[in-house]
Amino acid sequence: MKTQKIKFKNLDKGYSILIGNNILSLLSSKVKSLCPQTKKIALIFDKGVPSKYRKKILKNLKKYEVYVYNFNASEKVKSIKSVTYFLDNLLLKNFNRSDLIIGIGGGITIDFTGFVASILKRGINFISVPTTLLSQVDAAVGGKTGVNSKYGKNLIGSFSQPKLVISDTSILKSLPKKEMVCGYAEILKHAVINDKKFFNWLKLNTKYIFSHHSKKLIYAIKKSCNIKLFFVNKDVKEKNLRMILNFGHTFAHAIEVKNNYSKKITHGEAVLAGMILATKLSVVKKVCNKKTLRDLMEIYATNNLSYSFNKYKKIKEIRDLIPYLKNDKKNNDEKINFILLSKIGKTTMPYKHKITIKELKKHIRLFTQY
Repeated sequence: MKTQKIKFKNLDKGYSILIGNNILSLLSSKVKSLCPQTKKIALIFDKGVPSKYRKKILKNLKKYEVYVYNFNASEKVKSIKSVTYFLDNLLLKNFNRSDLIIGIGGGITIDFTGFVASILKRGINFISVPTTLLSQVDAAVGGKTGVNSKYGKNLIGSFSQPKLVISDTSILKSLPKKEMVCGYAEILKHAVINDKKFFNWLKLNTKYIFSHHSKKLIYAIKKSCNIKLFFVNKDVKEKNLRMILNFGHTFAHAIEVKNNYSKKITHGEAVLAGMILATKLSVVKKVCNKKTLRDLMEIYATNNLSYSFNKYKKIKEIRDLIPYLKNDKKNNDEKINFILLSKIGKTTMPYKHKITIKELKKHIRLFTQY
């Protein structure tokens, strides 16, 4: 399959997402055309990126004054303190708006470096090279950047579009299954909220995504990116419709914060659990029927993903998440703003189901029936 290209265009902002196998060699020509005045490039590498891909990128950019930084990506390091460190380094080297930062790594690295680029001298050029399945279908798409606070995840950030995204699927072969599951969670979420046909395709083809079947993997990534961009195009600043992309994330972020961003549970595994909990809440609230929940749980069972939510079959474990639900970004008052599922391919609108803590506790008691 040849290189796939998706164009994002909103108002005066536009960029392309390139998806393909072994396409890192395109980087040099793209930098030259998109950032013609660039002299200095800061490469911020996730420490997990294999050395052979680092060498490819460095060889590709040898005509530039390149500075290499290693980023030990974790939710704890994704902080204002780390941002200040990088800003000081780049300012010391006199980086200008015409220069360039390239983030190479997973979602944490992409979110982080995008945020640094967005606030350095009020915004310098940024190119994203996502190297995990999750970052290729989520963090690198849509222009949301940010870091964490002790009060919650991604509560400090900005909306800033990159110049380019290069998603090379050959890098994904270096990932463990746990990381592939992490990205798959977002692919599945995109199908669940917007495209029943794609959901049915995933029923048949999920195993090929996990086995790195090149054509099917590229198709799933492109399809997933297009669904996300559908929402982003309609609501760049996440005032309303774009919040639908947070289906399952209200519970997921609570799970992550409660577990202190432990590596024992990935973001994707938290999202998988969060989608089941959100769907159970949808059934309890009579927004969707039991068959919808069964259809979703079937795809988990077929692909050995049920482990992600098994812990949350107990009422106590779900109730223990409640204190961590309050700081979700979708909330604008004391109620919790849930995105619920109507059926496969369709959710409720943001702000339609705002639930008090007292109501939520009552609803959770009924979860064990499903």
